[in-house]
Amino acid sequence: MATTAEQRRAHRGPALFSAGFRPFFLFGALWAVVAVVLWMPMWEGHFALPIPWSPLDWHVHETLYGYVPAVVAGFLLTAVPNWTGRLPVVGPRLIGLFSLWALGRLAILAAGLIGWVAAAVLDSLFLLALAALTLREVVAAKNTRNLKTVALVALLAVGNLVFHVEAALLGTAAWGLRIGLAGTLLLVSLIGGRIVPSFTINWLRTRPAGAAATPFGRFDTAVTVLTVAVLALWVVLPAHRLTGFALILGGAAQAARMARWAGWRTWDEKLVFVLHLAYAFFALGFFAVGASLAGLLPLGTSAALHAWTVGAVGLMTLAVMTRASLGHTGRPLHATRPIALLYLGGAVAALARVAVGFGFADFALLHVALVGWIVAFAGFVIVYRPILTTPR
Repeated sequence: MATTAEQRRAHRGPALFSAGFRPFFLFGALWAVVAVVLWMPMWEGHFALPIPWSPLDWHVHETLYGYVPAVVAGFLLTAVPNWTGRLPVVGPRLIGLFSLWALGRLAILAAGLIGWVAAAVLDSLFLLALAALTLREVVAAKNTRNLKTVALVALLAVGNLVFHVEAALLGTAAWGLRIGLAGTLLLVSLIGGRIVPSFTINWLRTRPAGAAATPFGRFDTAVTVLTVAVLALWVVLPAHRLTGFALILGGAAQAARMARWAGWRTWDEKLVFVLHLAYAFFALGFFAVGASLAGLLPLGTSAALHAWTVGAVGLMTLAVMTRASLGHTGRPLHATRPIALLYLGGAVAALARVAVGFGFADFALLHVALVGWIVAFAGFVIVYRPILTTPR
């Protein structure tokens, strides 16, 4: 049987469809830019899309159920063959899967014209197909330890369906959006919690002796279980003070977890340091949302949530895309100055968006966040397009 590498080398079509990460990272990043560029003038009332939802619900949906699944697909289609030893999805099958994602984005844009039912069906196809594909591969290889990842992809698929039904029946989609964010954050905890210490350990081996990163262990498992419980409580009781204190406890656990990874020693290699920065925003999100709900911090819940969405999710997905694209195309694992600039843009976007919640120069800060986000993701498209569209 051909190996994963041999199967990819045997691909004779466009390089863009020779590996799952290539189209999904490139067009996922492009969609991250388009969705935000459309969102700002919609929010300011300058124009409206033919959609049956509020601009805010559309904005959050296209982040959680548009951009994030593209990055998740790119990661899984690359990682699952390595986990299972089975052949990767390339060529026509990859084009078909990518087309389902693109079809979903078009269906959402035209939902007001084709109706919410048609939009819901077309938009749901991709996540359902991705969940089914990864489940088949993991089960066929008896790789049961990664069923947790499949379950989280299925959770995103369920959350997307809840969004559409809830929005149609109630006019808002709070449950669907919370499920999507919780599922995404659990992916950050599960995948980020493994790759951050692993990549850090590998890099620190090349450095002089000093503080070492602690590999994944029982403490990490305990923190993951606590994270699941706390986020489930937030999904069910999103405005309760008890939830606020539980989130603060979750933030303390995440901070303790991070302290074991010696992230301060990775400053010299931004490709590793950005992983720690993204996880720091993950922990900060627990503190910010928790303190807001508990009445301990004069910070709006929306702004606090952006520590998670722009900071943790935005930076972690950017970090994964930049590193994986280099590694799987045979390039050195080093952040050049242009790549470091992408990280700076993402960090500025996150800090500015959270700062909006304190009510100081909020209009200006929103535009600072917009520019930072565009620098990060439009910059990714510009810097990585040649990498992702040419042979290894």
